[in-house]
Amino acid sequence: MATAERKPARTRLIAGPGILLVWLYGVMVVGAVSRSVYQIATEFDRAPLAYALSALAGVVYGFITYTLVRGGETARRAARVCCAAELAGVLIVGTWTLVEPSAFPDSTVWSEYGMGYIFIPVLLPLSALYWLRRARTAR
Repeated sequence: MATAERKPARTRLIAGPGILLVWLYGVMVVGAVSRSVYQIATEFDRAPLAYALSALAGVVYGFITYTLVRGGETARRAARVCCAAELAGVLIVGTWTLVEPSAFPDSTVWSEYGMGYIFIPVLLPLSALYWLRRARTAR
């Protein structure tokens, strides 16, 4: 008799504090996307780089939210890569806005390390990376 192979259960990433991460990323998706859509539609010529970066941040937040909800090892790895890229973006853009403020006539989600968003843009990827690492070791 051949035994049927079972697929391993998908690792849940939204248990416990992961639920808060999904909620916060969801709020950031709505905030970044709605703000950038409005700004791109009404005043894109004023600060195209800032508005495009805010739209990109919204897309990254959306993908991270999706991977956290999806769960599983592949989603966890994809979320880690995106969170690391998000953190790099926050640090690069945050530093750029402090060193060369004239490059950004209007702020982005990641300006000044997310100061306009109570520093959530810099704290969120750090928290998510910690959670994703912890979710891996708990497996």
